[in-house]
Amino acid sequence: MTITIAINTDSINNLDLSPASEVIEQLLQEGAIASHEQQLQFEINYALEPGDPREISEVPEVRLWFLRLNARYPWLPFLLDWKAGEFARYTAMLVPHQFSAKEGIQYNPEALEIFLMQEIFILSDWLKQQNIPSQSRLKSMAQMLGYELEDAFFAIL
Repeated sequence: MTITIAINTDSINNLDLSPASEVIEQLLQEGAIASHEQQLQFEINYALEPGDPREISEVPEVRLWFLRLNARYPWLPFLLDWKAGEFARYTAMLVPHQFSAKEGIQYNPEALEIFLMQEIFILSDWLKQQNIPSQSRLKSMAQMLGYELEDAFFAIL
């Protein structure tokens, strides 16, 4: 079951997380967070000027909103619908990048590594708290961003 969070220009410009918080807090209160793995999508309705060539992840106001969201819910990638591209878009909101017509999105490699390792550490601890097996999930997340994590890495976590 897909869960959609709609955010608009006003929410973004006012750093208002309530559209996301209402949905996420409801899941937390129901104790149903684990049953909604990879089901969350964002519908972003942000008004750009006509002819503005930027992708939505290049708009500073949108990126700032997602940075604030990540600060409040650093384990959010667990809920994002990876198959629908939500994790890649979320990453683009948080990691400096450029677009290439030939190669698509090109993340800053060092920033991507830092982001990925931070998410691995956060999610590893959070998944343990939720009694959810983590190693295969975290390996899959890393693979989505082009990284391979060895089993030995998880032994030291």
